[in-house]
Amino acid sequence: MAVALPAGAALAQAAAREAPDVAAAVQQGRLPPLEQRVGSAPMVVTPNEPNGRYGGTLRRGLRGGSDHNGILRLIGNQGLTRWNMEFTDVLPCVAQRWEVSADSKEFIFHLRPGMRWSDGAPFTADDILFAINDCILNTELYRSPPTMWVIDGQPVKCEKLSDTAVKFTFAGPYGLFLQQMATPLGQHPTLFAKHYCGRFHPKYNADLAATLRQANVSDWAQLFRQRCGDIEIPSRWGNAEKPTLDPWVVEEPYQGGATRVTMRRNPFFWQVDTSGRQLPYIDRLNFQVYQDVESLMLDVIGGRLDLQERHIDVLANKPVVAQNMQRGNYRMFDTINAGSTSMTIYPNITHKDPKIREMLGNKDFRQALSLGINRAEIVDIVYLGQSEPWQIGPRPTHPWYHEKLSRQFTEHNVREANRILDRLGYNRRDSQRFRLRPDGQRVFFAIDVITALYPDNNDALELIKRHWTEIGIDVKINTIDRSLYYTRGDNNDHDIAVWPGPGGLEPMLDPRDFFAMHTQGTRYAVPWAMWYASGGRDGQEPPEHQKERMRLYDQARSTADTRRQGELMKRVFDICAEQFECIGVNLAPNLFGVAQNRLRGVPASMPYSWSWPHPGPSLPQQFFFTS
Repeated sequence: MAVALPAGAALAQAAAREAPDVAAAVQQGRLPPLEQRVGSAPMVVTPNEPNGRYGGTLRRGLRGGSDHNGILRLIGNQGLTRWNMEFTDVLPCVAQRWEVSADSKEFIFHLRPGMRWSDGAPFTADDILFAINDCILNTELYRSPPTMWVIDGQPVKCEKLSDTAVKFTFAGPYGLFLQQMATPLGQHPTLFAKHYCGRFHPKYNADLAATLRQANVSDWAQLFRQRCGDIEIPSRWGNAEKPTLDPWVVEEPYQGGATRVTMRRNPFFWQVDTSGRQLPYIDRLNFQVYQDVESLMLDVIGGRLDLQERHIDVLANKPVVAQNMQRGNYRMFDTINAGSTSMTIYPNITHKDPKIREMLGNKDFRQALSLGINRAEIVDIVYLGQSEPWQIGPRPTHPWYHEKLSRQFTEHNVREANRILDRLGYNRRDSQRFRLRPDGQRVFFAIDVITALYPDNNDALELIKRHWTEIGIDVKINTIDRSLYYTRGDNNDHDIAVWPGPGGLEPMLDPRDFFAMHTQGTRYAVPWAMWYASGGRDGQEPPEHQKERMRLYDQARSTADTRRQGELMKRVFDICAEQFECIGVNLAPNLFGVAQNRLRGVPASMPYSWSWPHPGPSLPQQFFFTS
C-alpha cells in the first residue's frame, strides 16, 4: 500500500533533485514534476566541484547599451553541439548524438526526447525546420543566408525525419559543420521557438497585418527581430516573453537604457548533474549596466561582482586586480588567448572615396604604415612587456604558424617608411609637416575604435598616432560606441577600423583576416565579404587573389582531413602574406578574470575566444555559491 508523505517531507524529497522554489511550485501544482520537465534523456553535466548547492544571485557587469554578447558569452551556449574544455573537440549538447555520411554532406542530429522550451512547450524538429527553412533561408528576414549554411554556392536543405531527428544536407562536403555548430554563430537551429516566433512570421500568422499595426511596425522582419532577436543583437535579450533553451530566462530585459538586466532560473532547463539534480544551481543573474569601465573596475576590486573578465581583462589592470584579491575576497583565473592579435588595423581598401581608396588600397602604402609603428614601445607600455611584435596568423605554437604572414614589416623603420611614402608621390608637406596628397589635401584618416570594449586598443592608438605623425600621416582616433561602429562598418563609411584579430588557435573557424568572408568582421573590405557571403549577388566583386582564397577555404572546410586542411590553408596564408591587406600590432597575450571566493565550479583556466565564447562552454549552470 502506498503511503502519502506529509507535505513537508514530500517537498524535502523533491528538493534533493531540484531548487527549493521549483520544488514548491511542483508541490503547489504550478509546474509538472522534474521528469516531465527535463525529458527522458537530459544532458548530464559532471560538475567541476562536488556538493553543488542551490541558491544565490550571480552578479556580473555589462558595458553600456550594446554589450549583448556579454550575456551571450555567459548563458548562450545551447547549440546542437558544444566545445569541450580543451577547445579540441565537440560534444553532444541539444543533440544527444549524430551521424555523418561518409562524404560529409549529410548530418543527422538526434534530439533529446521530451525536451522543452522555457515556457514548457515541447522542443522538437519542427523548431529547427522553422529556424532554418522559414527564417535564415527567408530572403525577407536574411538578405543572404549566413555563410556557414552555404556550401558550393548552395544553401543547406533541412528535413524532418521524426519529432526528434533532423537531417541537414549540403551540396558539397562540410568537414567543419559539427565544430561550427558549437560556436555562437552556429546557434540558429536552437534560437527560435516556432510556437512563439511563428506569431511574427507571415507564413504562420494570417492576421500579421493587425499584429504589425498593434506594434506600430510596418515591416514583419523588423518586428520578428524585436520579439525574437538574433544571435548577435541586443533584442535577443530584450523580450521577457520569448521562450529559450537557456539555463536562465530574461526577467528585466536589456532594452531602452536599462541600468540592469536580471534573469531567473529556467524551470524547464534540460540538464542535470551526475546525481540527477536539475541545473542550474544558481537562482538568478544580475547584470549591472555600467557607463564606464572605471566604475566597473571599482566594483570588481571592491568584491561587488561575482564573476567578471569582460572589459577588465587588460594587462594594465592586472596589478591592481591582483593587489586587491584579499580585500575583494576574490581569486583570479587565467584565460588562454585563442586570438592572434591584441589589435589589428583594418585600412578600408574598398573606401567610397577614390582618393582614400587609392592610398589604402596600395600595398606599399600599407607597408609604410606598418614600418612606421614602434611595436616594441606599444608592447612595453600598453602590454607591460607581455607580448611581442606581430602581424596576423596562427600563433607560434600552432602547427600552421606562417612566419612571413606573422612577422613581415614588424620592425620600426622610419627611414624606410618615409622613403616609400615619398616614392608614392606623397612627398609634399604642409606647414605642420603632414604629408599632402597629389590633390593638395592632407593625408588624413579617422580610425574607428570602441574604447569601452577594448581600452587597450585606444591606448595603443594614442602611441600609433604619434608614430604616424613622425612619418607625416595625420589621424584622428574616432572613439565610438559599438552600435555606431557596426553601422559605419556595415555602410562602408569608415577609413580605418581596429579590432582584436582572431585566428590564433582557430584559423579555420574564424579566418576573417585571411580573406574577405565576414560581413561585419572583415573590416578592410566589407563589400568583398558581402559578395562572398551572398554568392555574388551583393557587395562588390573582389580581385582574383581574393577569389582564389575563397576557393581554397571552401575546399579546406569541405574536408575533415586536417592534413589536407593545413595544405590548403597554407596556400591561403601565402596569398594573404603577399597581399598584406591588414596590419597587426602585437601577439595577443593571455589574460585573466576574477571570481568571488564563495563562487565555486569556475575553472582555474579556460580558453579566451569568440568561437569558444568564454565562460559559457565551462557551463556556468554548474557554478554554485558556498554560502
